[in-house]
Amino acid sequence: MFAVTATSPDRHSPGRASRSRRAKILSLALGCFVLLAFVHPHFAAGVRYPAPSTTFMTIVADSHSTGELTGKVTYEGTPKKFKPIDMSAEPNCAKFYNTPPLPEASVTGPGNALQNVIVYISEGAPDEKPSTQPVVQLTQRGCRYSPHVVTAETGQEVWVKNADSVTHSVHPLSHANTEWNRSQPPGTPPVVIRYSQPEFIHVKCELHPWMRGVLAVFKNSHHAVTDANGGFTLPDLPPGKYTVTAWHETYGTQSKQIVVAAGESQPVNFVFKVTPY
Repeated sequence: MFAVTATSPDRHSPGRASRSRRAKILSLALGCFVLLAFVHPHFAAGVRYPAPSTTFMTIVADSHSTGELTGKVTYEGTPKKFKPIDMSAEPNCAKFYNTPPLPEASVTGPGNALQNVIVYISEGAPDEKPSTQPVVQLTQRGCRYSPHVVTAETGQEVWVKNADSVTHSVHPLSHANTEWNRSQPPGTPPVVIRYSQPEFIHVKCELHPWMRGVLAVFKNSHHAVTDANGGFTLPDLPPGKYTVTAWHETYGTQSKQIVVAAGESQPVNFVFKVTPY
């Protein structure tokens, strides 16, 4: 900043008057400078700042760069017949049903639809990083697993909840992953399952032998379970050639090779030939 010394003017000395006028000019300049600094403090310091707000852009995946597979799984023939489940030994569970329920190893729907079929990309899709997707819920209710078939990715948590008033055990019959068996009394926290290896795993309860479920673990996100109408969708597939496999716990597997084009929905259907024996 400037250092200014002001003196009283001497009207009898032209030199002093001149110096006084210069002092007044300097004082006025200094005042203006201070005023500007007060109005905009960054001006005095000579500092430049970026604009007060920054626009952020969210990048959304282009749906036209990927394709999807949609289809339906049906059957031909006569599905396998199962005897109703006898839950008389566990009345707390039997009370959930007006008539004894059937095992869920062969569930059919309208138009010969086949439910609980796992459809997945078995070749052509690269492995993905461990999943950060929300947990998969598997509930024990009425001494049954609901849903009967669930899929997850490696690293993804599967929470098994006991919603019954009786004790169950959770026993995943794994091979590629470590096998274990754990008791789960009513009202206790969910049993958390997380696997690092892909595998089709049958889950059972050792206390109620009719309780059976399926947990399929994959290394990518390209998998689905058919609904009550036999339908499924595999979205977000990069263009390329793939092998698509349909797996059913009673009727085996089928596979097809298919080419997925960008921005297209490619149909693919499976028909299982079934017999009652």
